Amino acid sequence: MTTALLLLLLAVGAYLVAVIEDWTTSGRFRLAAPAFAALALLGRESIVPRKSDRVFFETAPVLLLISALLAATVIPLTANLIITDLATGALFINAALVYVLVALLMAGWGPNGAYAMIGGWRFLGQLIAYAMLIVMPITAVVMRAESLLTTQIVVSQAGLWNIVYQPLGFILFFVASMALAFLPPFDLTTAKGELAGGVEAEYSGARLAVFRLGRLVLIITLAAAIVVFYLGGWQGPWLPPWAWSAIKILAVTTMMLLAGRYMPRIRETDLLGWCWMLGIPLALLNILLVGLLVLVLP
Repeated sequence: MTTALLLLLLAVGAYLVAVIEDWTTSGRFRLAAPAFAALALLGRESIVPRKSDRVFFETAPVLLLISALLAATVIPLTANLIITDLATGALFINAALVYVLVALLMAGWGPNGAYAMIGGWRFLGQLIAYAMLIVMPITAVVMRAESLLTTQIVVSQAGLWNIVYQPLGFILFFVASMALAFLPPFDLTTAKGELAGGVEAEYSGARLAVFRLGRLVLIITLAAAIVVFYLGGWQGPWLPPWAWSAIKILAVTTMMLLAGRYMPRIRETDLLGWCWMLGIPLALLNILLVGLLVLVLP
């Protein structure tokens, strides 16, 4: 029952993400726009490239969706509304999201097209840049909670949310999450202006619909992870816990979609340089500061 309810909420959340994304790009709030777009995709012919690697081509969209769903299974909306409260839940999120890279490399290689392949290799470059900025802030969050349980991480923020306790970790994790979801300005993977869609370029019809659904679920999953790690999860006054989770997740999602709209696209080589020369030292500094705070203020 809990699994079915959370999957339903995830589907509703993904639809709302599509509505918000359409609003941020077009400037018009159209509640029915994602439904019409989905129907249009499902009504089109799904074309297969002539010389494609059929296994990679067919598997990539499904794997992207599955990896986002797997990460969502250990993210709690309330103390009891969680599919699996794993003892290693915080690290499981990172492990599940690694398969986003595998899915995008398969989507780049499978169609045997130049644009798709360039998009896939660009995402690999982004992964090398942001990978440590996913793991190291999670390490600092776990240090304070003294547990890898995602529910315990939320409980540990009862007195003070982690966005205040470790703001540097929040900024790093937020930026890395945007790069993982290949949102602007980290959208070199799709880059419609120069790659005609990149990893999406050779997909059409139902396959493209699954691919885009996987990306929407990925965005909502990452927003939920940010809420759990840094914004106190379901905690808040007056409203029921599930309402606070929903409000925070939608607020973070809107921030993620708006943050990069007015910034120039960042090359993967520049992102790599900034993350390794600036991001990783800042992440180490964040771990040091959190460690000192844990010792001084147990």
